[in-house]
Amino acid sequence: MRTLLEVMTEAPAELTEGRLKRLGEGVGKVVYASNHWVVKRERTTSEIFSMIVAWKMIRRMERHLPGDWGRNMRQHPSRQLRMLRVAARAMVAVVPRGVWYSSHVGDMWRLYAHRDTRGEHLAVKHLAGTSVVPETITFPPTRIRISGWPGYLTVSEATERVEGTLYDRVAVLAAKGLFEQVEIWLERLLELRRAAWRRGVFSVDAHLRNFGVVHSRVVLLDAGGLTDRWEEVEQHLAKLAAAAQPHVEMGLGEILRDAPSVARRFDEKWKESVNREAVSYYWPDRYR
Repeated sequence: MRTLLEVMTEAPAELTEGRLKRLGEGVGKVVYASNHWVVKRERTTSEIFSMIVAWKMIRRMERHLPGDWGRNMRQHPSRQLRMLRVAARAMVAVVPRGVWYSSHVGDMWRLYAHRDTRGEHLAVKHLAGTSVVPETITFPPTRIRISGWPGYLTVSEATERVEGTLYDRVAVLAAKGLFEQVEIWLERLLELRRAAWRRGVFSVDAHLRNFGVVHSRVVLLDAGGLTDRWEEVEQHLAKLAAAAQPHVEMGLGEILRDAPSVARRFDEKWKESVNREAVSYYWPDRYR
């Protein structure tokens, strides 16, 4: 097991010797990467409002767009989506902040902020230093160059870079017809979740894009869906019990479309593993 948090006297050279590439983005963060490490830029409140407005616009437009174009824009951020976000940011800028705070956008922002802050706290408290999450290092505040705006960041922490999301890994394997390997990776996901339950935390957002791949490991990337409250876990598991096809709920519908037997076996394993009795077996008594 790794130490809780590795403290270094200076940032790794690969963070300071070149310009880091933009690796990806979420609602509240933009991620930049070197070969082995990633650093994050926290979005401002206005930027988060713009992201939420853009997503809401796409959801409303989706039914009028041809084919799966709207859904693909949400799942695979593109130049068109970034342009839409710029337009949304202009809209956010001209409307008084108080209007946004009192709207549904404000409600979504508060929910996101609460879940993100709480999830990060739980990840540090229960999962830091374990194989469940990527390794994290800290160092004195260091100015690094990044691609795009604002051109540089001052950071004091970096996280182990993953090879990709679990969704991308199983999608590539499925496209090659390697469904036995797909099942192996999905079993690793279940084992990762059991490892988190043993430590008294549960993720209510199990989409495969929230997990990453490091060699043969699956790691949790997004802590925003974590909870340590058993009553919340029970409520979530009760909702999951009504899902007829868990693989579809997790974003595996397209990936396993041509492998119905794999989808069926996964659904059976998921229902056997992710239910009140099974989770309760691993959940520490002190957290009930």
